[in-house]
Amino acid sequence: MSDQDATRKTLTIKKNGDTPAESTGDRPRVRIGARARQVAQQKIAKDKTARQKGETPTPSYERSASRSAERGFAPRKTPRDTTSRDAAPRDEKPRDFAPRNSAPRSSSARGSARSAALRSGPNEFRDPGERARPLTDRSPRNTAPKSLPQEPLITRSTIVSPTTDVFNVFAPCPMGLEEALSAELNALGYEQVSATRAGCHFVADWWGVQRANLYSRLATRILVRVGQAPVQSEDDILELAQSIGWERWFGAEHTLRVDTSAVKSPMQSLQYCNLRAKDGICDRLRDLEGARPSIDTVRPDARVHLFLSSDTATMYLDTSGESLFKRGWRLDKGDAPLRENLAAGLLALSGWDPQAALMDPFCGSGTILIEAAWIALGVPPGITRPFGFERLRDHQPRRWEDLKEDARSRILPELEAPLVGIDADPEAIEAAQRNAERAFLTEDTIQFELGDARDAVAPAPSGWMLTNPPYGERLDEEDLEFWREWSSNLKHEFAGWQVNVITSDLDLPKHLRLKANRRTPIFNGALDCRLFNFELVESSYRNVAAAQQDE
Repeated sequence: MSDQDATRKTLTIKKNGDTPAESTGDRPRVRIGARARQVAQQKIAKDKTARQKGETPTPSYERSASRSAERGFAPRKTPRDTTSRDAAPRDEKPRDFAPRNSAPRSSSARGSARSAALRSGPNEFRDPGERARPLTDRSPRNTAPKSLPQEPLITRSTIVSPTTDVFNVFAPCPMGLEEALSAELNALGYEQVSATRAGCHFVADWWGVQRANLYSRLATRILVRVGQAPVQSEDDILELAQSIGWERWFGAEHTLRVDTSAVKSPMQSLQYCNLRAKDGICDRLRDLEGARPSIDTVRPDARVHLFLSSDTATMYLDTSGESLFKRGWRLDKGDAPLRENLAAGLLALSGWDPQAALMDPFCGSGTILIEAAWIALGVPPGITRPFGFERLRDHQPRRWEDLKEDARSRILPELEAPLVGIDADPEAIEAAQRNAERAFLTEDTIQFELGDARDAVAPAPSGWMLTNPPYGERLDEEDLEFWREWSSNLKHEFAGWQVNVITSDLDLPKHLRLKANRRTPIFNGALDCRLFNFELVESSYRNVAAAQQDE
């Protein structure tokens, strides 16, 4: 044998029987796939039984740590290298409720919806109210125990059953619509509704959570609170995320996105807090199921929101997916559009009666009028869109379809009063007509007309005007002549009407030479606006007109 052959290395394949026992015994058993989920479900049942007996179940990540210690594995004390992890970007900070008249609709009503398409379409439901109590015969009213506090706390290591447990829910909304959203949730039958800054808290079971997604016109999302704990450092966030039973809703086969927001939090880096929360979720699922979910910041299967206050971290499961204002029909947006839930909120704040006439003389892409048509017809805002909870574990598609089918059966075939939209831009009128068609509304449901607001004529003796007139970049604010001419038209043609205008120009009443009955602060995106209400008293303006003619 040559010296070269003596130094040559060879490859040998070790037989299974030759594997030392100590090398396999020290390695924790890892399960994946269906078996992993079966084990996780057995663990959930065991923990539930322990809680019923008054015992405190040991979190799985603690059991894993103890097993590792027994087998000679030292627990990790140093932070994990986060350079290879994907950090989700910070999310932006996380209305129609006029009482419904129970009188029957007139058969001579003008305008109709494509009721056949809506009632058989992929998703629908009617507007909540006295005549349309949703699912009274299929889904019990969402009531909570009387002893439950106003802000009940879901603490660490809480594993819930979606079919029986009551959840703490937070519904964010545009600032200024909190009271309107509270009225909407109360009308839907939810209890312990509490308005707070930019949203409302309430309690509901899992089916109530789904109904809120389907019915709420004003909420931006429906967030289920799954964990809350005091925190002083980023490692406390990791521990909180590890203690929550995420396997109830999603696992390694799902994609995940985590978003973090904060108010007065002492944490130095929200991005690192977001990473710690994501680590905790993925570590728990990897320990239970042998693999971790992939991160998808664009179209994830599961969304989790972490909210940090001065000393507390709260984790929410997002059941909505895309924001609820995305109804699915507004593809043509035009200039300075209103979001759908803000438009519905303005209708609620204006006090509009769905059986009364409505006009928007600066209709743009038609958002206000299309929302009004859906309200008057009882079309649920979420009827034509998917939701995030549909991609979670243990979703029951058949029962969800029953919920939507009940909703479709409540949609009315036609309107009772006219809805009229006017705009001076022909492209805006075309965009509004396309949006109305995507919303399953026929051409005669809403009258979209090319014209000038200063020449508008009232379509009924009384009614409501709600509009988002051009301001800021859309109109020179120094052009006071425009406002005087429009005001003159309002006084002569719309006496007896309620006029509601949303604008960021706080001097609008002075420009119109009208006195506002109410001015409601509200935000249109980042714009600090006011919703001005003017009541045009019929007799007084006619007397003024007669006096001007006598002169």
